[in-house]
Amino acid sequence: MLTVDLDSPEPLYEQIVRGVRDAIARGLVRVGDRLPSVRQLADDLAVNLNTVARAYRTLESTGLVRIRHGQGVVVVATVETPAGPDARADASAALERGVRKALADARLAGMGAGAVRRMVMRTLEEHERTEERR
Repeated sequence: MLTVDLDSPEPLYEQIVRGVRDAIARGLVRVGDRLPSVRQLADDLAVNLNTVARAYRTLESTGLVRIRHGQGVVVVATVETPAGPDARADASAALERGVRKALADARLAGMGAGAVRRMVMRTLEEHERTEERR
């Protein structure tokens, strides 16, 4: 379900959070689905248990999952719904920062604008196909 890049400057727990959010957004994981246990995901990704626990706590704080000791981690929402215009503006600003970071990473990797544009278009098309299947 998830992968992490041990060489990435992005913290591992943030990579896990992003991966789970992406899986939820794409409909690969739905409300009511259980996520792997902390131990199982840590083993699968070859990362520390505390890294996965931190990612799950972060996801819980955003309202996407519920953690119940002994029962596991369950997806409880499909979308993080910002409350009010200030929250939407904050979410938009955070998204723009993410895009700018991705563009900087692409530049550092030697990717030109055309390659990035093609990658974005492929990703959008994949997202649209996933949305159509829902």
